[in-house]
Amino acid sequence: MKISFHTDAFNSSYWNFEKCLEWAQKNDVHFIECGIIDGVSWIHGLGYQPHVVLYEDPLLLRRKMENYGVRFSQVDAAFPLSGKDGPLYGVPYVLKTIPWAKHAGCERIATTDGLHKPEGLSDTEAMESMKRSYGQIIEVAEAYEIIINIEVHGYFTTKPEMMEKMLAFCDSPYLRMNMDTGNTFIAGQDPVAFCERFKEKVNHVHVKDVSESLAAAVRGEQTGIAVSHCAIGDGVNDENIKKVLTILGDIGYDGVLSMECEGAGGPMIEKSLAWLRRTLRELNIGVE
Repeated sequence: MKISFHTDAFNSSYWNFEKCLEWAQKNDVHFIECGIIDGVSWIHGLGYQPHVVLYEDPLLLRRKMENYGVRFSQVDAAFPLSGKDGPLYGVPYVLKTIPWAKHAGCERIATTDGLHKPEGLSDTEAMESMKRSYGQIIEVAEAYEIIINIEVHGYFTTKPEMMEKMLAFCDSPYLRMNMDTGNTFIAGQDPVAFCERFKEKVNHVHVKDVSESLAAAVRGEQTGIAVSHCAIGDGVNDENIKKVLTILGDIGYDGVLSMECEGAGGPMIEKSLAWLRRTLRELNIGVE
C-alpha cells in the first residue's frame, strides 16, 4: 500500500503547498492529497493555504513535485453535489478539474454530497439530480481516464444503502469509492462493516481516528469531520482502522492510505505516520 496525507493537516498552520512538499520529502512520504481551488483568494495568494489552484500550470507543478519525490494520490474537488447548487457549481468544478488532474499526473478526484439533507429537495429528487451530475462527470472522466471517487462524507454517502445506489449511477470502472474510517464512525456506522460491504469499490482511503470526546458528543448526529484533532491511534477508532486495513490487505489492495488529521505544524501528523507505519508492519502489509 502507499501512504499519503491530506494537506488539510496544515490549514491551521497556514502553510503553503510547497511547504507540505518539503514535509513529505523530510518524512519519506511520496504521495500527497490536496484541495483544488477554482479562482483566487487573498489567503492563498499570500501563501497561507496548502491547496492548489486551477490557474497554476499543472505540468510545471508536476515537475516541481517530482523534484521532491512526491506525486498526487488524489485531488479534492468535493463541492457537495446533492443540493440545488450541485449542478450549478459542483459539476463545472469537477469537469474543470479533470483535464487539470490529467496533466498534473493525478489519477483520481474526490467528490461527495452535502453534510445535511438538501434543503427543498426530497431524497429521491436529490438522488436523481446526483445521478444526472455523475453521468456528465463520468463521460468526461472516461475520456481522460481519471477515476472519480465518491467520498463517504455526507447525508447520503454515510448511509450504506444510498452509497450502493450512488456507486451504481454509472456502469463504469471510473466511478469508485473513497473510504473514510472517521466519517463512517462519526455518522454512527461501523467502519469495518462499511469497508467489507464496498471493499471491491474502494479506490482511495482516508485514515482518520476520532477522539473520545468528539465521539461522545456527536457520534450518530454528524456525517463528517472536517479535520480530526486526534492523532491516528490516539482515539476510539484505532481498532476499527486496523480491521479495515486487514480487510484491504486480504483482497490485495495496493492503493493509497491518506492520513487525515490535524498536523499541529508537524508533530501530530508525524505521530500518526509512525502509528500507521508500525501498524502496517504488524499486519504484514508492505508499503511502497
